[in-house]
Amino acid sequence: MYDVIIRGGTIVDGTGAPPVTGDVAIDGDRIVAVGEVDGGARRTIDADGAVVTPGWVDVHTHYDGQVTWDDALEPSASNGVTTVVMGNCGVGFAPVRPGDEAGLIDLMEGVEDIPGAALSDGMPWGRWESFGEYLDVLDERSYAVDVGTHLAHGALRYYVMGERGVANEDATAEDLEAMVRITTDALRAGALGVSTSRTIGHRSISGEPVPGTFAPADELRALADAIADAGHGVFEAILAGTIGALPMLGGEQATPLQELPLLAEVSTRGRCRSTFTVAQLFEDPTHWRLVLDAAAEANRAGARLHPQVISRSVTVMSSLDTYHLFEGRPSYEAIAHLPLPERVARMQQPEVRDAILSEQRAKGGPGQFVQLFQAALPITFSLEAPLRYEPELGDSVFAQAMAQGIDPVAHMYDRLLEDGGRRFFAVLGSNYVGGSLDACREMLLDPNTVSGLGDAGAHVNFISDCSAPTFQITHWARDRSRDQLPIELLVHKQTGANASLYSLDDRGVLAPGRRADLNVIDFERLHILEPEVRADLPTGASRILQGASGYLATLVAGTVTREQDADTGARPGRLVRGPRAA
Repeated sequence: MYDVIIRGGTIVDGTGAPPVTGDVAIDGDRIVAVGEVDGGARRTIDADGAVVTPGWVDVHTHYDGQVTWDDALEPSASNGVTTVVMGNCGVGFAPVRPGDEAGLIDLMEGVEDIPGAALSDGMPWGRWESFGEYLDVLDERSYAVDVGTHLAHGALRYYVMGERGVANEDATAEDLEAMVRITTDALRAGALGVSTSRTIGHRSISGEPVPGTFAPADELRALADAIADAGHGVFEAILAGTIGALPMLGGEQATPLQELPLLAEVSTRGRCRSTFTVAQLFEDPTHWRLVLDAAAEANRAGARLHPQVISRSVTVMSSLDTYHLFEGRPSYEAIAHLPLPERVARMQQPEVRDAILSEQRAKGGPGQFVQLFQAALPITFSLEAPLRYEPELGDSVFAQAMAQGIDPVAHMYDRLLEDGGRRFFAVLGSNYVGGSLDACREMLLDPNTVSGLGDAGAHVNFISDCSAPTFQITHWARDRSRDQLPIELLVHKQTGANASLYSLDDRGVLAPGRRADLNVIDFERLHILEPEVRADLPTGASRILQGASGYLATLVAGTVTREQDADTGARPGRLVRGPRAA
């Protein structure tokens, strides 16, 4: 008698092998049989007509604060994710000296757009100083998904160097010795790797580049030595020049291609895998190809580089309750405090509309993204059902206005008032150059790449890519009208490949002995829901949530955590420590 049998599904096992029809039997938290399974079970899930996959392994999240107060870990859990890796981009919350917590909050709020007040009030500060102590706090909790984390370079540098680290001064020999010791200890305690950010696009709320942005090669070599000493660990990086369209930041930076030799050296010196962000940017729309080619060449020479890509454009969001074009205009700011229904009613009044449209953003006032939103109207699209993340350019707000012979800014104003002011719009920038996602298709086909960059838990009112795992299989294997990709490749990219990247060899594949982390999917019905704003963070701060419909069941460690797109309340998820943790 098995605990669970999933009967008659189309099995896409996470290895990249073609789909087959069969059963999956589970005892406890393990898969014990795949194929034709005889016998009974305490629970049988009918998967006839459904697709059965491993649970998604999301390697790029920022739940570092949220995991200390929340066990549901939305929006990942509602998008079929069963394992998350956080602590990316060089920002995290350990180690931290007593009294220095505000400095780490400053970094996280600036880089990842997570409200500082929520982090300050919601986290149990004072319960840890070392990274190992932080892990112990997480180990006391249970979740809807499994949770693993990197040691963040920014937190490490601040802990070792204090304000010198924040000012991005060069580390001394003594500083490097301390960094190596602390990094080795963190990895042995269970960190899955080390993360760093080298782009000036990542700044604290105070406006300064995060600690480590300009770290010289010797500092990264020291981190590589620590990874080698510990015997495991992934080196995750946001390379210089990765974030584009930021002329307001000023200064010169290297390109990702110029940074790659150093990353390859870190990989070979640390005897580790390294993953780094790759995207197509408007400024140089073919640079990503050069980076992928260089990574392949480095791998042939002995490195283990895994460019990390997203299967769509990074989705910058705009709505009346988040960020939008009219912030900072005096007549809007006079009513910005009103509840949404009252604000919409006032904005619909002709005299208020005329006043707001006639004004410019007040100098030094709110609305730091105004410049972006106005310039981006030609690539701004409504996110109303059915959601389209690869629309025709002729469907943009700008193109609609031109077709009607009206001012695009006025058209944006009127469209923001739709659906009672709850309408969301997406600015599709990276990977959408020329009005298609063809670049993403090539990136997904590259054998060295892994899928990630969903940033779940971060950019809570500005970017919403938490649904990227759902998009990856629906768009590329079902909805795209041309050049679709095989579902087995798309599943492998966010299950077996991602688990292997972090040496999480107990999951990511449907095979006997592996963890019973699975999705049972009504593939024809699977779709991403419209985004919504929910004020459920500590202190009542808001965030964008975006779930999905069509996940018939999600299992974590053999326990059904979601059924018919609803949370069952089960919390089998735990902290995942690195493979050589003490």
